[in-house]
Amino acid sequence: MPHVSRRLSGLVVAALALSAGCAAPEVLSASDDRVQVVTTTGLLADLVRNVGGDRVNVGSLVPDQADPHAYEPSLRDIRNVVYADVAFSNYLLLEQQAIIKALGANLDPGVPNISLAEGAVKYAAEIIPLVENVALDTVWLGMRVRGTGEQYGANRASDVYLSGTAVDGPGELVAYLTESFGNPEFYVDSTDGFDASDGYRDDTATLPPDAHTHMSWAFTEPGVYRLTMRAALAVSPDERPVDLGEQTFTFAVGVDPHSVPGMDGADVLGAGHADVTVDIDTGELYLLVDPHGGDGHAHAEVVDPATTVIEVPNKALHEIPADEGFRFLGRPGDPIFQLPQAVLGRHVHGEIDPHLWQEVGNAISYVELMRDTLIGVDPDGAREYRDNATRYIGELERLDAYVRDTIAAIPESRRHLVTTHDAFGYLGAAYDVRISGFVSPNPATEPSLADRRRLAETIRNLDIPAVFLEPNLVTRSSTLTEVADELGVAVCEIYGDTFDDEVTSYVEMMRFNAESLRTCLSEPAESDR
Repeated sequence: MPHVSRRLSGLVVAALALSAGCAAPEVLSASDDRVQVVTTTGLLADLVRNVGGDRVNVGSLVPDQADPHAYEPSLRDIRNVVYADVAFSNYLLLEQQAIIKALGANLDPGVPNISLAEGAVKYAAEIIPLVENVALDTVWLGMRVRGTGEQYGANRASDVYLSGTAVDGPGELVAYLTESFGNPEFYVDSTDGFDASDGYRDDTATLPPDAHTHMSWAFTEPGVYRLTMRAALAVSPDERPVDLGEQTFTFAVGVDPHSVPGMDGADVLGAGHADVTVDIDTGELYLLVDPHGGDGHAHAEVVDPATTVIEVPNKALHEIPADEGFRFLGRPGDPIFQLPQAVLGRHVHGEIDPHLWQEVGNAISYVELMRDTLIGVDPDGAREYRDNATRYIGELERLDAYVRDTIAAIPESRRHLVTTHDAFGYLGAAYDVRISGFVSPNPATEPSLADRRRLAETIRNLDIPAVFLEPNLVTRSSTLTEVADELGVAVCEIYGDTFDDEVTSYVEMMRFNAESLRTCLSEPAESDR
């Protein structure tokens, strides 16, 4: 595999030329009998042309190869807005705010101004929350008691003990809860060993029946950890606790959760709300999992720890803060993996991820919304718009199958996408690709030294053979290419939200991305050869 894609060597020159002046968009005109359509991006313009056919004239505000996150509209762009009969934007903060303002201020009253990402939800589009702190987008792992323990005479005053008795792994494991004023309360701490002679005091969470607690889980080194936990029920202070059972829980920390020794075919738990749970009616210890992150576990499922790996991904890698309250984790600045302590309710989310089209099914929803909007503007063309949309949706359904089958050919343990910025969540969710890392959440954000270290750790720990670069962001991707060069991995291309001279349509873009992933990820990393 070449270290750098054959086209990337020339992309810097092309991008610099682009910054001096992008190609002008198509011109809308009041004298043109066709429906005048303005879109914010070339990708949306391509979808509209497939639906509108000869009845529409389409102009895009953001030129190909330009970044919609940063592009400022020109006077020519404003002119196109003035002449538009309908406008399509993606919105959800994809486009530079100046573009959205230009549409709102210059469209004639009554001209449909359609936000596709929002409107497509009515056409069954799936949306993904964009997490403000990516470290929170992991599994939330707490501890829980289920059942009443009536057969033992338990009541509300009884105590249930969940104790850590052993940890096997490359580093230390600490499970703790941060109290209201920031002081840690320790539940499991392998740094001082495990002493069974002290009963149910050290390394123990004490809970009443039918209760649960949130906590943070910290790991000092990447690798596989196996934590053994024991449960007991103390019906009253005067009685000896009743031993209920013991179970081992497996964590994949910063490494591929599908390649844990002795766990072939295991399920991977990487999201939602889960609890290490003891059932005081049956004596079993298991994982109680709500994949939707709910706190009440109304839709929770019982999961067998013997066939489940709890994932602690590389995005959970942090530096220990300087605050003295965290000295128990190590020295300030040292790296540490941490599953965060959950709060009541859902994760702390920012906007909805705006890159819906990376799942072809969402692009179909865009097409259906475009079809109905054009029919509303031009009822005489209703039949043509419906026919065009039906034909194109059939093509997109075939594209969806092609992308799915192509990516499925990549070994599951190698389906890790590391790229320029966080724009491929929909592709990952729809086609079973793990978004294992990116330089920064937003392409306009300068990566920090911590971002760079986290990126390098991700690539190294997961033995990733290639990282992916969006051609239009090449001049702002030095961190990605430098880290790839240092680690000896390939740099391959992937398209996010814009076209160029090589990829000129949505169908071409999605086919290219699927083929690039298959080609670059199916081979081992150079360091493995």
